[in-house]
Amino acid sequence: MREQVTEFASGNEMAAIAAKQIGYDLMGYYPITPSTQIAENLDRMKAEGETDLELIAAEGEHSAAGICYGASVGGGRVFNATSANGLLYALEQFPVQSGTRYPMVMNVVCRTVSGPLSIKCDHSDLMYLLNAGWPILFAHSVQEVYDLNLIALRLAEQVQLPVAVAYDGFFTSHQKRRCFRFASDLDVREWIGEKQERVPFFDFNNPVTVGSYMNEPDLINNRYQLHLAMEQVRDVLPALFSEFEVLSGRSYSVLESCHSEDAEELLILLGSSYDTAIEAVERLRREGRKAGVATLHVLRPFPADEIAALCEKAKRVMAADRQDSYGAGGGNLSLEIRAALQRRGSSVIVKNVVYGLGGADFDATDAIRLFDRLNGDGNLPEYDGVVPGEVETSAHGPLLAPLTSQRTRLGAVHVKEKDGMVIPEGITLNGTTAMPKRLAPGHGACPGCGIPVNLNLLLRAIEDPVVLLFQTGCAMIVSTAYPRTSFRVPYLHNLFQNGAATLSGLAEICRRKQRNGEIPPGDIVFLMVSGDGGMDIGMGSALGTALRGHRLLIFEYDNGGYMNTGYQLSYSTPKGARSATSHVGREQYGKQFFHKDTPQIMAAAGIPYVATAAESNPVDFMKKAVKAAEYAKHSGTAYLKALSACPLNWNDRPDQERNVIQAAVDCCYFPLYEVEQGKTRLSYDPQKNGKKIDVSQWFSMMGRTKHLCGEDFREVTEEIQQEIDRRYARLKEKSEHPFL
Repeated sequence: MREQVTEFASGNEMAAIAAKQIGYDLMGYYPITPSTQIAENLDRMKAEGETDLELIAAEGEHSAAGICYGASVGGGRVFNATSANGLLYALEQFPVQSGTRYPMVMNVVCRTVSGPLSIKCDHSDLMYLLNAGWPILFAHSVQEVYDLNLIALRLAEQVQLPVAVAYDGFFTSHQKRRCFRFASDLDVREWIGEKQERVPFFDFNNPVTVGSYMNEPDLINNRYQLHLAMEQVRDVLPALFSEFEVLSGRSYSVLESCHSEDAEELLILLGSSYDTAIEAVERLRREGRKAGVATLHVLRPFPADEIAALCEKAKRVMAADRQDSYGAGGGNLSLEIRAALQRRGSSVIVKNVVYGLGGADFDATDAIRLFDRLNGDGNLPEYDGVVPGEVETSAHGPLLAPLTSQRTRLGAVHVKEKDGMVIPEGITLNGTTAMPKRLAPGHGACPGCGIPVNLNLLLRAIEDPVVLLFQTGCAMIVSTAYPRTSFRVPYLHNLFQNGAATLSGLAEICRRKQRNGEIPPGDIVFLMVSGDGGMDIGMGSALGTALRGHRLLIFEYDNGGYMNTGYQLSYSTPKGARSATSHVGREQYGKQFFHKDTPQIMAAAGIPYVATAAESNPVDFMKKAVKAAEYAKHSGTAYLKALSACPLNWNDRPDQERNVIQAAVDCCYFPLYEVEQGKTRLSYDPQKNGKKIDVSQWFSMMGRTKHLCGEDFREVTEEIQQEIDRRYARLKEKSEHPFL
């Protein structure tokens, strides 16, 4: 045995420690709860010089998987971590990697697949990976997360397949436990061994082609080889378990069980529920019931022989799934257990229960209730924890009356056209105070959050009916916690990566219904709200919508990070800013690249209207909102972006946010301008008004950037200032040019 030390850590922390000790070359990732802490911890280690891992923050999980694949092909040792819809978004990349036989390790921190949106634990995400050609290991404890991550890489490189290590989100990923790790990174690396490339990609004397086009019979031969590799895992993995036991003193097998040897009632489940079920089994044993429980450490290849042997003496078996394979008569675990027993002629009764969805707590009493369900009739899956709803009726209807066009057409705003440009008139702060808020009071945003401020300014002068689509993000989460909603107008949610396309479909079907006389005619403003990095992962969808010219308005509240997952860097985060994935330390000064200029990207798509706005200039904000809405109704896609304060993660004072936003405008980090019909016009020129300040003055107002104001990072701040000045000079030149 090699020397080990004690850690009091969570599953995510132990996964990061394992990755650091292994010495991976590269991690491509995208933040998603509850797996994000792995990348956060590795970034902190990198900032302090504890690892030289290349951490690449992709703009979405699909690209993260591509980054990992490319690095694997290039001969690197590669690591990834994801959850839920992130896994599904990247799904098409996983068979590519297994089909071309390039090893890597990916942690899947299990979480509910939406919709409706939920960030809590179940296994609905992992089951989509079953047919991707990846061996899948499952850890039910924090200790196993560490151990199986080490074993997974050995397995991956021995059978030439990518391997997934799965564990329960929040239960295993976030709960801290006392566990052990090897004291020396060298011991880990010695056990893992040197990386051996099967076919070096960068051998220019012997060039290779990876990912050829194949027809039959070549493709079936490829699939047969993949099948053989997966079957090889059945032989390789027990040997690796034995090796690891010598190294660590901890024993593993494909199955783990408690009191299964004489169990008449046997419960089989996955993940953290296993330890809870052991407590229930001990209680039942004291009552004289022959109960037992088992879990699987390996889902692929499925241990059918071991399952059959395990169930041989049982009279009844309960397969408990934390997901359902809808319409198949049970969850995936139960279906595979039944198939394994049927193939071996077993007559044992197997029942199925679906439990613990949406992260429901699971204690010993719940486990006993699952055992009790074994005595019922029927083979279809039972759902544990279903609560019958009550039909509520109210003579008074909604708490707040819906906002019809009769209530929002105040007649305060007038729009005219001159030389092909839209000119709004009558917009004043006092003149728009009577506009009822589409976003009702009662949302759950943090004090000082800029999102409600910006949304209310956006909608304050738009008198037409509004249909809202929110991408996932803080704005959506704090306003639609079931069964309440903060919206008094039609509202739809879809995920980060597909909001604009979804809204374009909604807008087109509405206009078709209007043409067919199915709904009343009239102008409607279709408005997508995006933020929290939504214009990173959702950029492709937004650009596609813009290029097609759908008549809708895209509004981005730019809070400079992935705030709804705890502030990881986004492409709009200022260069040098501190975040959970851009730490400041001996070897790192924060985010390493410049913020994305989204308005210029959208303007390059040739849409009729692009603008920036800020709460510090409210009348300008409302005028631009009216113009954007007008173009969205009649001409095509419009785009409006506002800088949105996040005091929690900007680490500044909530009562000073308007001043902070004003400083961002005055230092020209966030210039106010519009691009109307291809013509750029500055709305506010701090140089001309004598209010221009250095970017360091803005940085000094926020804890996330205050470190950039010291001598240690003077060169970084000067570089940022030069880039801001360059971008602003270009805007001024365009504004003064007759055609740009």
